This record gives sequence, structure tokens and C-alpha cells, in this order.
Amino acid sequence: MSGRVGDLSSQQQAALARFRDNIQDLLPTLPKTDDYFLLRWLRAQKFDLKKSEDMFRKHMEFRKQQDLDNLLTWQPSEVIQLYDSGGLCGYDYEGSPVWLDLTGALDPKGLLLSASKQDLIRKRIKAYELLMKECELQSQKLGRKIETMVMIFDLEGLSLRHLWKPAVEVYQQFFALVEANYPETVKTLIVIRAPKLFPVAFNLVKSFLSEETQKKIVILGGNWKQEILKFISPDQIPAEYGGTMTDPDGNPKCLTKINYGGEVPKSYYLQNQVRVQYEHTATVGRGSSLQVDNEILFPGCVLRWQFASDGADIGFGVFLKTKKGERQRVGEMTEVLSSQRYNSHLVPEDGSLTCLEAGVYVLRFDNTYSLIHSKKVSYTVEVLLPDKASEEKIQGLETTGTSPAQ
Repeated sequence: MSGRVGDLSSQQQAALARFRDNIQDLLPTLPKTDDYFLLRWLRAQKFDLKKSEDMFRKHMEFRKQQDLDNLLTWQPSEVIQLYDSGGLCGYDYEGSPVWLDLTGALDPKGLLLSASKQDLIRKRIKAYELLMKECELQSQKLGRKIETMVMIFDLEGLSLRHLWKPAVEVYQQFFALVEANYPETVKTLIVIRAPKLFPVAFNLVKSFLSEETQKKIVILGGNWKQEILKFISPDQIPAEYGGTMTDPDGNPKCLTKINYGGEVPKSYYLQNQVRVQYEHTATVGRGSSLQVDNEILFPGCVLRWQFASDGADIGFGVFLKTKKGERQRVGEMTEVLSSQRYNSHLVPEDGSLTCLEAGVYVLRFDNTYSLIHSKKVSYTVEVLLPDKASEEKIQGLETTGTSPAQ
């Protein structure tokens, strides 16, 4: 049995009754407590009563913290309203709301330098609350229960800048909050225009998605404009995305419904850096250098770093060893990212690169030009691996001539 209203086994029916009794103290404070609502928590925990109750009670704490009953009246700052992309564009064939998220169009660093991480996440929670409200309205309008939504993620423009650690953490926290507080609400998660970097990006958030949500992910290829119409009617999708919907003035992008993001003007910046914690600290002696080795086992991995120096600038570059197992001088290695001096004592540096071949990549902190002062450097280096299943999926789309990046 599916565990849904009208399709419950006798054990599931009994579990529902016990679950309602166990959380009776909390139900009067909620706007809606029908069987549809309660069964979502039970299905999320495979009808384990203890786990379902624990999950539900944690959600009630979350409701208080985020003031969910009044969240739809909260207005985020101007920069978030203007530059955090996405919007409700229409409904699928069964009446579920469709949210279009333009992830690749976001300027993650600009947003995080102009607004707090908490407000960016809260704005996304507000969007989710809006979708839940839309499900209720659709249920009333259609005379049948609508409790799930379709999400389309447009990844055109997704690049290494979106893998900046503080930006990834926003998505990780948001997905974790959705799984913990809005279980069983995603119907389909459609990915379009995914670049080759997508498997690495997806691997960073995959562990924050339940297995059930991961099963609902559909990656479309280069013919996505035709494929998307299998899920959504043309009049519910902007003409820009293969549908027939336009704004009243004929604009195919439907700017009255969808925010397209874009670069955040520096005039909105409230700070010039995001505070980070570093995993390592080292002293680079005067006239010397520090080499940090990272072995890359296969192409397609991403090397990501953040560093700050104390009191003065430091040189930094990335090199590939030509011989394994021994320290090499800079002139003996292949230069991958040319070495230059960074004022990382004023503004911390961060960066990343896609490793096109396997081997040992060396992050080199250079203080050879300073014959008087040693430098203290704090840094974090990570190797980001691609998700193999999505990598194979994208490769499969490419071999069939339907590359998702088209």
C-alpha cells in the first residue's frame, strides 16, 4: 500500500491513529491537521512512529523559530528581492504548482556580500511556504487534494563560482530544511541545461536530499524544450522555455512571474568578505615557499581553496607534478594557475579549478620574494568529486546527441 489517503493497510491506518494521539498536544496550534498532512510525516519515516513523532516535534520548533504562520508577510531586503532568482510560473497537467529556479543565473558571492545567509535561506523557505499555500488553493479550486510540486532547475551559466563554499552551504542548509520540514512535497525535480560541472555540484548537495527525493530527479537533454511539455502544458511555461506563456506586454521571459537574477551591483555590498574558518595554518619562512599536494585520481574533479595571510601579501599558484612521489621545484612542474601575489591579508582569497587530468596538483604559497619577513597563512583545500550516476547520465545524453548544455 502507498501509505496515502485511500490506500492504507490496516497497520498503516492504526499507525495514523496512534500518531494523531501522540501529537495531540501540538495539533491545535496548526492551521491544517488532516490525514493528508499527517501521513506525509509517517511516509517520510516509513511509518516508524517514534521517528515520525521526533521529526514532527522538531518541525514545530522550526515553525516557531521561523515564524512560519506570518512568513508570507515578511519582506526580504531589496537586493534579495531583485537578484535571488526564481518564481512560480504555472501548474502541471494534474494541477501541481511549478517553480522555476534559475540557479545558473545567480551571483552567489554578490548576494552573500549584500545579505545574510539567514535571510537568503529564509527567502527560500518563504518561497516554499508560498508553494504549499498554492497547493491548498489548487486543492480548493480543483476539488481534489494537491500536495506536491514540480521544481525546474535551470543550470545554464552554472560555473566554478557557484561552487564557492559559502554559496554551496546555503543550498545544503536549504535542502536539509526542506527535507526535515516539508517531507513528501516534491513531485518531480527537473534539471535542464546541466553543464559538465553539474555532477560535482550535485555531489555537494546530494547527501542533504532523501533517497526518495533523489529518485524524483529528471535530467533532460538538449531537446528539453520538447521534453518538458510531457510534464507541463505549453500555456503554463514561459515562451522562453518552450511554452506559449508571455507577459501582458508579450515578453517571452514572463518577468512578472520569474526573477532572472543577474550580477549584484557592488553598491549593495555590505562587506567585502564572508567570514570563514580555515582547516590549516602554516608559516612560510622568509625567502621560501610552502607546497600543499593534492592527488587527483581521475579527470573531472574540482580543486577548491580558500586562504588568508597575516600581516602582508603572499604569492599563490597551482602546479601539476611531472614526477610522482618527490618534491619538485616550481620550474620542473607544469603551471596550471600562474603564480601571482595576493593581498590576502586584506581580503581572503578563494578559487577553484576543474582538473582535466589525473595527477598530483600542488598549491604553492610563495614567499621567496620576501627576504626579511616570514608569512603566516591559513588555508582550506578540498577535492570535490563528481556524482558518478549523474555524470553517466549526462555522458549518455551527450552520446545520443541530446547534450543537456544545449
